[in-house]
Amino acid sequence: MKILIADDHELFLQGLLFILEKEYAGAQIVTAANYTDIFNKLAEHKDFDLIITDLAMPGANWLDALKKIHNDCPEVPIIIISAVFERSILQKTFDIGVSGYISKAFPNSLIISAINLVLAGGVYIPQELLRENMTGAPEQINLLLDNQETDDNKDAEAKILTPRQMDVLNCLAKGMPNKLIARELGLSEGTVKIHITLILRALEVGNRLAAVREAVKRGIISENNL
Repeated sequence: MKILIADDHELFLQGLLFILEKEYAGAQIVTAANYTDIFNKLAEHKDFDLIITDLAMPGANWLDALKKIHNDCPEVPIIIISAVFERSILQKTFDIGVSGYISKAFPNSLIISAINLVLAGGVYIPQELLRENMTGAPEQINLLLDNQETDDNKDAEAKILTPRQMDVLNCLAKGMPNKLIARELGLSEGTVKIHITLILRALEVGNRLAAVREAVKRGIISENNL
């Protein structure tokens, strides 16, 4: 696994590097100190499995920088880890195609959990932001909020997948990547990622393959779908 991490505060950058090296032994982790550094690293290599970056850094406006990073590496998930924790900014980052938004104040265990969720094909959105006023929120954020509210209900009915989630699950069973699922179902890739997150949570598994296996085990989908 190859991860690019970026932060203009060396102390935090080295701390994040230490956490990731401990959690993902054997992973190749490349560091950058600003957006210019990120652009240079991506110009050399585009085979990263994950990009984790601070939001406000020298070298470029954060909005333009994230658009460029996503356009240059559209298949690579991006996680923002920042001290800036405002819903309006989060909405803009997810509109661009960011897969996760983490506060620097989060404990290490939550940071790793969020990273693992994104690596599994999901999207991480802090619940603190989801619980605020949702007026004008993007479709993806509303979708996740609705499902989190039903998760509070321990009744088995809350675990039933929606028809659209079943569509996504059937595509996962065929081994289709997110881009192809989005094209097949007429969805944005961001919405597909949200659906996958909800499927993983509903089936209580950690990755796409495990979700398919669990769905077959529960009789949600047939082995004929594989």
